[in-house]
Order: sequence, then C-alpha cells, then structure tokens
Amino acid sequence: MKHLAILLTRPHLTRPGLTRPHLTRPGLTLLGLTRPGLGLLGLTLLGLGLLGVAARADPARILAAEATEAGTGWRVSVTLEHGDTGWEDYADGWRVERADGTVIGTRILAHPHVNEQPFTRSLSGVTLPEATDQMFIRARTSTTGWGDARHPLPLN
Repeated sequence: MKHLAILLTRPHLTRPGLTRPHLTRPGLTLLGLTRPGLGLLGLTLLGLGLLGVAARADPARILAAEATEAGTGWRVSVTLEHGDTGWEDYADGWRVERADGTVIGTRILAHPHVNEQPFTRSLSGVTLPEATDQMFIRARTSTTGWGDARHPLPLN
C-alpha cells in the first residue's frame, strides 16, 4: 500500500526513547521517530494503527483556481479543502502544470490549516510559453503525496 510508512532499522542514527533519529543507539525508526526494543507484537499493533491512518487519509480538494496576468508572468490563486488534523496529515502544497504534465510552479504550504478550511493561497511569477491557453493545478498532502486529480484552469 503506497500510503504506509516505511520502517527502517538505522542503528547508527538512533537513540533510546521516542525521539527524532539522532546519534548512536540501535532501535527501530518509524516515521522519523525511534522506539528501541519494539517487539514483534508492538510492531504489529503499531502497523495496524497505521493502516487505519492510511485508510482515512484523504486527498486535498481543489475548490477554485484563478490566474491573473501580473507583470511578466501570472499570479495563480488556489482554494483548497482538506481534513487537516495537524502535522501528521495536512495539505502541504499545490503545483501548476502544463498540459503535458511539466511542472511550472509549486506552492509549498508550510503548516497545517486545521481551523482554516477551506483556504486560499497564491503563487506569483508563473511563466508560460506564448501559445498556452490552459494550465492545470494538482494538490498534495503530507500523507498521500501528489493527488491524481488535475484541475484545469483556462487562461482568458
């Protein structure tokens, strides 16, 4: 399942306790956190819990998009909606693509918007080839990555 966390054993990068990977104690690293001595039963239960999180993960929805000419490029504003729960699951970006999928601009969202839904953010300085009459917007979340859906944005 592509949404599951990757489990890595990194004995040279971990230390005891539930901490960020750090110095020199062996342990199990999960989602960037370390839990030494996590047995098979604990790992299985933790994995089952993660399956529940992955199953509930939802893609960000693009509710609206607008492009306006600004100087030598375009200013693109996108309104997203997502069930942000905090740092563990939030809409963390959107990008502007050409029809062939070439990425021409990316707007990183640096924090969750738990109490601000839906929300709109803009990206300026997007440049397009002369004969372009449409661009596409694709959203991303911290748990599911780039979504499959593309929102067409005609340029008038």
